[in-house]
Amino acid sequence: MRILGVDPGSRITGFGVVESSGSRLVHLAHGTARAPLDAPLAERLAVIYQRLNEVITEFAPEALAVERVFVAMNVSSALKLCHARGVALLAGSLHHVPVYEYSALQIKSSVVGYGKANKEQVQQMTKVLLNLPSAAAKDAADALAVAICHAHSSALAAKLARHPALALQESAS
Repeated sequence: MRILGVDPGSRITGFGVVESSGSRLVHLAHGTARAPLDAPLAERLAVIYQRLNEVITEFAPEALAVERVFVAMNVSSALKLCHARGVALLAGSLHHVPVYEYSALQIKSSVVGYGKANKEQVQQMTKVLLNLPSAAAKDAADALAVAICHAHSSALAAKLARHPALALQESAS
């Protein structure tokens, strides 16, 4: 399965593309969509959409995974983040790519094993898990972590679908 992970931001949106085959993860690409800081929000959103559109067209992901919105102290920042997130959801939808959402806790737990890991820990673990020569930039590493989280989650869901008794055991505990 080819997965596009997106770490939305109104100034910098990270993306990461991985391929998952069983427990094996292969890094295909990562990077960022960066808009000029002084550009109006609508122009920054257009840059994000154009870059994600290019990535989706080039890599043809079978899934797009994005971080769920968290409650932020700064309402203005949270609203801008929601706009960028909406652009990512739209890009996936317009390309008929199923969209999956994960909380920051799920993502960090899946990649680092600790839900309150810091950005440097996420960078280091994405480097290790994907056998990268160097750590990706923070926004791109976060996007790779989202993709890895989806790979792990979908692999578990597939196992549970093949073995319904496991699902019953999990729900009983």
